[in-house]
Amino acid sequence: MKWIGFALLALGAVAGAFLRYKMVESPATLYGLPVNVLAVNAVGSFILGLFSVLSLGLNLNQEYALFAAVGFCGSFTTMSSFALETTNLLESNQYVLMALNILANVGLSLGAVIGGRALGNVLMERFIS
Repeated sequence: MKWIGFALLALGAVAGAFLRYKMVESPATLYGLPVNVLAVNAVGSFILGLFSVLSLGLNLNQEYALFAAVGFCGSFTTMSSFALETTNLLESNQYVLMALNILANVGLSLGAVIGGRALGNVLMERFIS
C-alpha cells in the first residue's frame, strides 16, 4: 500500500470517529432502548452498502475503499459499543430490552446494507450506465 492509501485510510478513520463521537456524545433512549449506537450502526451499514455497489460499478481505485469502507465506516460503526450496551442490559436484568437491542441492531444494520445496495444499483442504472 502506498502512502496515499495510508493517508486516505487515516482521513476516513478520523472523519468516521469524529462523526460517531458527535452522534453518541449525549446518550439517548427510546422506551429504555439505547438508540445512539443503533443509529450509528444503521447509518454506517447503509453507507457501506451504497459504497459497495458504487465502488464496483464505477470501478473505483482501492484507495477510495480504504477511505470509505475501512477508514470511515470502520471507525464510525461500533460493534464494541453495541456489545457493551447489550451486556449492560443483561447485567441489569432487562432481558426484553437486551433482546430488542440485539434484534434492532442486527436487523436494522442488515436492512440498511440492503437499502444502501439497492440505492447504489438504482444510481448506477439511472446515472452511470
